[in-house]
Amino acid sequence: MSAIYILWLRELKRYVRSRAQIVASLGQPLLYLLVLGFGLSPVFKRAGMGNYLQFVAPGVIGMSVLFSSIFSGLGLLWDRQFGFLKETLVAPVSRLQIMVGRTLGGATVAVIQGLLVTTISIFAGFRPAHFIAIPLALGFMVAIAIVFAALGVAIGSSLQDMQGFQLIMNFLVMPIYFLSGAMFPLAGLGPVLTFITRLDPLSYGIDGMRSMLLAQSAFDPRIDILVLACVGSVFIVFGAYRFSKIEI
Repeated sequence: MSAIYILWLRELKRYVRSRAQIVASLGQPLLYLLVLGFGLSPVFKRAGMGNYLQFVAPGVIGMSVLFSSIFSGLGLLWDRQFGFLKETLVAPVSRLQIMVGRTLGGATVAVIQGLLVTTISIFAGFRPAHFIAIPLALGFMVAIAIVFAALGVAIGSSLQDMQGFQLIMNFLVMPIYFLSGAMFPLAGLGPVLTFITRLDPLSYGIDGMRSMLLAQSAFDPRIDILVLACVGSVFIVFGAYRFSKIEI
């Protein structure tokens, strides 16, 4: 347990010390939140769907958590390139503990990122149905962060260099986000798109946050948390397996 705590603390310190990373990682969420939130709001209102900023804010928060958690796992590639990973793997600690520590550290960073975007969203005009709902939405942030931090570790353990990074972005991370219902309602979609969105684990995380923050949801919140728990367990096991196969 001490090894898990040390690795968790290391990831957290790395994030806190990198002020430039904190500022840069807020750029894309701000772009989606302000430009799309205010730009598409008149169209959304004319369609009878209400305030688009209200709708899109949980999706932007989910995007921030997704990207931060995935990239924390892909940070394994940087550690491998500069030799930090080798120093960690030769330590007298089981690889399972190392993987869990990195996953929890990456998930914690992602949740902090999500809370920062939540704060910015409130200043931009987003209003939860009840402010007491924010701690409940935090539970879904944690679930999303653990799911995709574990997936990031699995991917980072499988890639050998940074050349596959762009491929992961274009064919995995971006589709996961855009097919999650973060930018559009999940109701009334065609059968093919409905089926695809149901396969996306992020759909359940963002839907869960919307159900807590806005009392609007496409699924039962119990289904949301059950799916995230099951997918998270699978990704943790898969990530632990892939991490155990890393050669130094």
